[in-house]
Amino acid sequence: MGFLLASVTDGLLIGFVYGVAAMGLTLIWGVMDVINLSHGPIITLGMFGVYLLFTGPLGLNPYLALLFVALGGLLFGILVYFIAVHRVIGASHLSTLLATYAVNMIIIGIGTAIFTASPRNVEFNMGRLTFGNVTLLGTRVIAAVASVLVSAGLYLFLYKTRPGRYIRAVANNKDAAELMGVPSMQILALSFGLGTMLAAISGALIATFFPFTILAGGAYELKSFVISVLGGLGNPIGALYGGLILGVLEGIIPTFMETTWVPVVEFVLFVLILLVRPQGLLGVKK
Repeated sequence: MGFLLASVTDGLLIGFVYGVAAMGLTLIWGVMDVINLSHGPIITLGMFGVYLLFTGPLGLNPYLALLFVALGGLLFGILVYFIAVHRVIGASHLSTLLATYAVNMIIIGIGTAIFTASPRNVEFNMGRLTFGNVTLLGTRVIAAVASVLVSAGLYLFLYKTRPGRYIRAVANNKDAAELMGVPSMQILALSFGLGTMLAAISGALIATFFPFTILAGGAYELKSFVISVLGGLGNPIGALYGGLILGVLEGIIPTFMETTWVPVVEFVLFVLILLVRPQGLLGVKK
């Protein structure tokens, strides 16, 4: 029981970070109906961003580097929107899939040429917290706290600021929002930038406790899809809860079966949710 409790607690901490990654994916879908297939490589860029700032000449603390990674993710997302996504907004889903998949391949190709496929690791120790039989790594506790703060910041931005209200207006009815004077093109670019920023932040946090390569983002992109379906596509807050569910599953499953079964169980759950409740556990049925 002690091992199970420790596994569940550890899974919850990781689940917060997974939730942030999925929030980026589902935010973009909710606002502009775009499935962002460059999501995984952008998570990887967040990993390498914090790695380079930590190991490079600046030697920044990873959590200070996180601020620069977030800003870089936002600006990179806005750039990707205008270069690859803007022209296919409103087109078929296949067009947007191909556009974002092209960005995916470009990032992986350039990244592989520069960094090769060798694993990297951010060797940063924040100690441990012990509660009875449960021992928690400090890096995971900080990552969970940071994820909660990021989620709260996103909520406040969407519901308490003018740009946030514009984003929700465009998501609900783009044409009506334009008639009311909302600059939809800038708002869509901002939304895509926010989505990539969340992906980069999650990557930076994941890098503090897991090794990674330039190809590591693919696995986290798939997890983000599972989480988005769990929480309801287009529901950023639901994505956070979905992340916690997936994190707990990843903590519990290895106590009963081989770790290799974890992705199998996750995708069986993914298919079941699509069949039984396609709007997600927290989504509203239309």
